[in-house]
Amino acid sequence: MPFITAGDPDIETTAALIRELAAQGVDLIEIGFPYSDPIADGPVIQASYTRALERKLHVDDIFACVQSVTESATGKFPNLVAMVAYAIVLRVGPETFVAKAKAAGFVGFIIPDLPADEAEEMTQIVRGAGLDLIQLIAPTTTRERTAKILELASGFLYCISIAGTTGVRDDLPPELYEQLEWLKTQTDVPLAVGFGVSRPEQVEPLRKLADGVIVGSAIVRAAEKSPAAMGELAAAMTAAAHGG
Repeated sequence: MPFITAGDPDIETTAALIRELAAQGVDLIEIGFPYSDPIADGPVIQASYTRALERKLHVDDIFACVQSVTESATGKFPNLVAMVAYAIVLRVGPETFVAKAKAAGFVGFIIPDLPADEAEEMTQIVRGAGLDLIQLIAPTTTRERTAKILELASGFLYCISIAGTTGVRDDLPPELYEQLEWLKTQTDVPLAVGFGVSRPEQVEPLRKLADGVIVGSAIVRAAEKSPAAMGELAAAMTAAAHGG
């Protein structure tokens, strides 16, 4: 599940990146809506957000871009999920935002600044549209709080591998595997691991416990070089995830 920033370096490139990722056989594409005060994003993604915002990117530009790609797509095409701050959703209006996202071709949302305790209204709006509101769970999340998160979770559960911001890391902590093993006994919602996954060799240890891996900073960094470089990394990560 690669992550790209919408509008970095421009919206036309975003369309090209989505098509390149689809061509590499990825299962899902997470599209980040640039925000001036990102919640848990590391320096690579923060910088990509800044570049996009400097070009006066608008939410409707993102919807138009995604819709143009999904409507022209042929054959099998990966699902698209929006990574978006609730401040943006609230500014547009939750019902309007969800309706526009659905029309564009998104199937779900990751809203990192909307905790499960406050997500019931948004969950109803999203589910009413037939879409998913993906919940996040951190290494520090208590089991009591996890129960509440699992009540609202749909689509997949975003399992944050480490306490901290996004970014490329050499190793994933052993506690992550223990948490994934326990979560498997608590829910049938697919588990996807994000934060720090950047190389194919990191995928193999996760394959028995996780249903997917999310690659953000490494993909964004590769995309800064060229769509081809990003596609090469996406292909390698996809092969590792699929056991190839």
